[in-house]
Amino acid sequence: MSRIELELTLPDDYRVTDLLAFHRRDAQALAERVTDAGLDKGILWGGQPACLGLRFAAGRVQVSLQVDGDSGADAQALRGLAERMLGLTQAVQAFETAHADHPQIGRLLLTNPGLRVPQSATPFEALSWAISGQQISLPVAISLRRKLIQLAGRRHSSGLLCYPDAAAVAALDEDALGQSGFSQAKTQTLLLLSREIEAGRLPLDAWLESEPAEAIGERLLALKGIGPWTVDYALLRGFARLDGSLHGDAAVRRQLQRLLGVEEKLSQPFVRDWLLSFAPWRALVAAHLWAMA
Repeated sequence: MSRIELELTLPDDYRVTDLLAFHRRDAQALAERVTDAGLDKGILWGGQPACLGLRFAAGRVQVSLQVDGDSGADAQALRGLAERMLGLTQAVQAFETAHADHPQIGRLLLTNPGLRVPQSATPFEALSWAISGQQISLPVAISLRRKLIQLAGRRHSSGLLCYPDAAAVAALDEDALGQSGFSQAKTQTLLLLSREIEAGRLPLDAWLESEPAEAIGERLLALKGIGPWTVDYALLRGFARLDGSLHGDAAVRRQLQRLLGVEEKLSQPFVRDWLLSFAPWRALVAAHLWAMA
């Protein structure tokens, strides 16, 4: 067993509750354990079960990683993961400065200053979660996520299950996923995605640093079963790319309708066009719409 620890300084406007709420989605806490003090999350590190720990204090966070086995990792790699998951790489100040005077969005920025988008531990986790959640309610999506973790996750010595990687999901068969509640279409898409990653044709982790969002989206859209909403959500939650339009998201359209004070439902083309002026931060607008009371 190996352990790495470090400390990060947080911005004055950092919103710890947003991060904890994101990881508190599953009340059964199979893979994430959230308390008021922080988070423990089961992840795979170098192929080994590991527990990522975040403990918050005034203006800082203690980050730890406990790996079951020889991690072969250093503190710099852990720092990069923590900064990304915490949303510290996101240019929220530039976004807020640019749109502080907007007649509608400016009000949301005053209500939720410093809002960042918490990230999944890996792009694969975000993308497989988005596929699982296509066109179903949030509680059903959470249930499917839990079942995928139970099917393919590995247990860490802390008791937490680690979200499976592409190799583990690729090894599943259609019957196992179908019996767990995945539709045939979602089953086939998850397996296709996982096997493309395993074959080296979709190097998601290598795309994290600098691959343009448009290039990532083009490659993902070529897979049967992955559409624009799935790509935009995965780009936001898995790659921290902040310009996905998300005009196909029902909650975004509903909340924008409320913000604009109109009675009729808004069409996807209308919302797409309305969001254009907020590039390259359209996904941050979506996040503020999600955060509306």
